[in-house]
This record gives sequence, structure tokens and C-alpha cells, in this order.
Amino acid sequence: MEKFFHPYHMVNMSPWPLLAGFGALGVMMSMIKMFSFFEANMFFMSITMMVFVSMFWWRDVIRESTYQGNHSSMVLSGLMIGMILFIVSEVFFFISFFWAFFHSSLSPSMELGILWPPCGLIAFNPFQVPLLNTVILLASGVSITWCHQSLLNNNFIIAKKSLMLTWMLGLYFLMLQWFEYSMASFSISDSVYGSIFFMATGFHGFHVIVGTLFLFTMWLRMLKSEMSSYHHFGFEAAAWYWHFVDVVWLFLFSVVYWWGM
Repeated sequence: MEKFFHPYHMVNMSPWPLLAGFGALGVMMSMIKMFSFFEANMFFMSITMMVFVSMFWWRDVIRESTYQGNHSSMVLSGLMIGMILFIVSEVFFFISFFWAFFHSSLSPSMELGILWPPCGLIAFNPFQVPLLNTVILLASGVSITWCHQSLLNNNFIIAKKSLMLTWMLGLYFLMLQWFEYSMASFSISDSVYGSIFFMATGFHGFHVIVGTLFLFTMWLRMLKSEMSSYHHFGFEAAAWYWHFVDVVWLFLFSVVYWWGM
């Protein structure tokens, strides 16, 4: 029997895509229940399910790429295109928030007192915690670039230290954002300003959480020597995602905090 070899990876049967779909459906339905009836049990169960499904799914991908050698150059090219398209979709996700911000701020309605920020609402000083968070994310962008260059030069000691510094800066950013939220004089229900502010910065914070977990996972893989100078797409994907998070924050700081104060 003649065999035909190809550079693609034909994956085995897996339950994770189906379970991830049910998990995502559960998250959306439980969020509706939580907002309507203030019951969060189903939401936390769905989130837990999504976390475990993601862990097992990514474990299989790491096994296929690192230990089984199924990720050829053709497969890596497809993964790169997929990651780029995912980041592009995230860009349009945040464009919707900026669109809503400019729509409301450039021509404030009568209900807002024809002012932006609205009457009676005290906005954050952009040159306090927001500026510090900007410096932190810019520093994390430098440290992850340093890590990438060290990895390309087979300097794994510096690569591990700089990557650890990156995810620690991500944790520091999240702590400061939590402090900022706790000190806010307005809430998400205070006019369109509060809604846009907490939706935009809150979803950015969620992306920082995802990016920090992504970087932490890559750091653990680097400690286990699962990367080399020529095969480390998982790290590259995490770095791309982190740079995207940095750029979005620069726009948030410039527009929502500074220009919209």
C-alpha cells in the first residue's frame, strides 16, 4: 500500500473542543443568571470548567509539539496566522469601546450636562496611578523583548529571569488597577462615562490576567527546558499578545484617562 506523506499535523480525536464549547455556553448563560438573579454559583462552575478544559487542551498541544514533534514548519505557519487573526479580532473588540467613548465624549448629550466628564463626576488624575501603570507595562514590554533576544542567543539564564520579571510586572499592574478601582468615586452605573470606563479598562485588565497566565506558563515551560532558540512559538505567541496588551493600554491612557479627563 502506497503511503503519502505531508507536512500537516492531523490531530487525533479530542473531547476538548466540544467541552470548551459547552463551557463557553455555560459561562454566557450563567452571566445572564448572575446579572438577573444575583446568583454566581453557576458562573464559577462554568469558569472552573473552562479553566480545566483549557489546561488539558494546552497540555495536549504542548505534548504534540515538544515531545511528539508534530509541529512542522507548515503547522507553525498556520499557528502564526491563527494567532495574528486572533489578535486582529481583539483589536476590533477594543475599537468598539473607543468608538463608544468618542461618540459620547465629542458631543455630550443634555443628560450629561453637555460636559465630558459629566456633571458631578470626578475623573481619575491620569498622572497618578494610571501613569505608573503605563510605566509598568512599558517596562514589561522591554523585559519580554530582552527575554526574546536572550532566548534567540541561547542565554537561558537571562531569558528565565527577564520572563519572570515580565509576569511579575503584570501582577503588579493588576494590583494597582484593583487599588484604583477601590478608590473610584464613581461606578459602572454612573452614566455612559462610568460604563465605558469600567468596560474598557476592566476588559483590558482581564486581558492582562490572561497575558500574565500565558507568560507564567511559558516561564514554567522554560524552567523545564521545553524551548530552544529555534523552536519557541508558544513564547512568541505570548509575546505578541503581551505587546498587544501594552499598545491597547497606551491608547486607554491617552484617550480615556488623559484626553477624556
